[in-house]
Formats: sequence, structure tokens, C-alpha cells
Amino acid sequence: MAPNIPFLTLNDGNKMPVIGIGTWQASDEEVETAIDAALEAGYRHIDTAPRYRNEKAIGQVLKRWLDSGRVKREELFIVTKLPLNANAPSDVEPIIRKSLADLQLDYVDMFLIHSPFTLIASEDGGVKKDEQGLMIPDLRTNHAATWVEMEKLVPNGLARSIGISNFDQEQVGRLLKTAKIRPATNQIEHHVYLQQRELVDFCKAEGVAITAYSPLGSKGLAKLNASVGIARDLPDLMDIPVVKEIAAAHGKTPAQVLLRWVIDTGVIAIPKSSSPERLRQNFDIFDFKLTEEEIAKLLKLDQNFRICDMALLRGVERHPEFRFKNEFTQ
Repeated sequence: MAPNIPFLTLNDGNKMPVIGIGTWQASDEEVETAIDAALEAGYRHIDTAPRYRNEKAIGQVLKRWLDSGRVKREELFIVTKLPLNANAPSDVEPIIRKSLADLQLDYVDMFLIHSPFTLIASEDGGVKKDEQGLMIPDLRTNHAATWVEMEKLVPNGLARSIGISNFDQEQVGRLLKTAKIRPATNQIEHHVYLQQRELVDFCKAEGVAITAYSPLGSKGLAKLNASVGIARDLPDLMDIPVVKEIAAAHGKTPAQVLLRWVIDTGVIAIPKSSSPERLRQNFDIFDFKLTEEEIAKLLKLDQNFRICDMALLRGVERHPEFRFKNEFTQ
């Protein structure tokens, strides 16, 4: 691990950088530019997934950096995931091997089950829809059975650590009852407006680290929602008065304060940006700390407001493991 990046030691002894770069909603061109800029800025933790359709582009950048000797493989922390339309036990090894081929790597540092709910895959690798145009849930979901295959990846050298994403407290607890290798992390939406304290505290007590996606919110999701006819106002977390006040006190940006809050509360953050300047700013958060009073003020902002409510996956709300609230679950 690059020596200047703070990390959390996971329950399996592996070390995970507390800041990484998310890559959802990034085209090949955007992601290549972003990963280059991120590595230049000092990032070593990169989060991707087959569903993001950019693993090949990321792999090309990683190969350039590794071949040139500008970074060593052991300094990187690469995360990818088992997709929600292919997470049966028999999918685990073929999926990770495809990701490894695309990323041009021999192993990933973390392999996650992307979601506790699953959808039927279409012949073209997408998601199958019914006659109403709704995505069809795959009711054969069995977390325990899939986890058995996930566990095999570690001794086989394909993944250093394994974990989960979007699991709620009951789902995490159920998995822990049968797991021989405990999930190293649960990657969830986590920011000042959606703090999920009970879930976070439960996971921490069980030794499961929390990784926060959308730690700065996700204003870009509004455009994606609109493209499928979902009209929903999303908050701008950087415009919250208390956040701006704390930022001014430290001579930092609101984004830097929001990320520092995540890290100061013992959570890993993976903000997404394609802007080299914002990437540098997001990484430049280790020269200040929030006071206990400032952390308390930010804790009071919780509104239980989920930005990534999965309404885009119309039909998935019929799956028994789907626990989010959105306009289709009322």
C-alpha cells in the first residue's frame, strides 16, 4: 500500500485505503481520464463493477501504469462485483474471471456481491423484462449458497477479500450465521442525509467495515432518472448551510468536509468524479480533522433520504430481498 494513504485494517487482516474513486456512470473515455488523474493524485483504491461496463477501459490504464513501473500491484486496491443479474453460485467464478481478464489482473483485492436482490438475465447479458416492460426478479436468490462460492475465491487466489453491497442489517446478520469467511465490507449508500446509523453500528460491531458510495450525493442521478421518466428532486449536499459553514472554518470545500466526516466516523469513502481538479480536491482531505462538535452537527443532518433508491430497476421491488423504499414500493 502506498505509505501516505490512511487505511482500515479489515477483519481478514488486509488493508483497505479509506479513500477511493467510484466509477459508476462513467464512459470509457471519462473513466480512462479519471483513473489516470486519480493515480496521478495518489489514489490507489478503485471501485468498479461489470454493470458499469468500464472494466476494460480501467484495465488499459492499470496496465500502462503497472508496465511503466509507476505503480506496483501491491500498492493498488481494486474492487469489483458480482452483478445482480448473475449472482447464482455457478456465476461466481466465471464472472470474476471475466472481470480479471478485462482488468488485466491476476486477482482483485475485494470482490462483492453487488446486491442482495437479483434479476433474471436476458440473452444479451442485460436484464429480462416481462410484457409490461418490468424487470423480472430472480426468486432463486440464495445468499448462503452464493457465499460458499465467494469463499472459494480467497484460497484460489482470485480475490484477497470478499464482501457485500446494499445488504441491510437482517441480511448481513443472516449471512454471518453461515459464513466461514466473514464479509470484509458492506458497501452502502452513506452520506449526511442517509446515515443508516443502526446498520453502520451493527456492521462495525460484527467487524464488517462500511464503504460509502455516493458520499457526496449523486446529483447526476436526476438526469438518469429523467431519461426513464422518473421525476425526483435530489438534494445538493454541498449546498447545506452547516456544511458550508464548517468548510469555511477549515479553508476547505464542502465536498472535502463531507468526505472528512465519512472518514472521521470510521467509514471508507469512494466518491466519483471525472474532473481531475475535483479528484485532487477529494483526495486532499488528510491535512485537517473535524472537531467533535462539527461531527455532531453533521450527524444531526440525517434525513433518511436515499438518493440511489433503485427506482431505475422497475420491477425489482417485487423481489423479497428488496428492502429499499421508492415510489414503486408504496
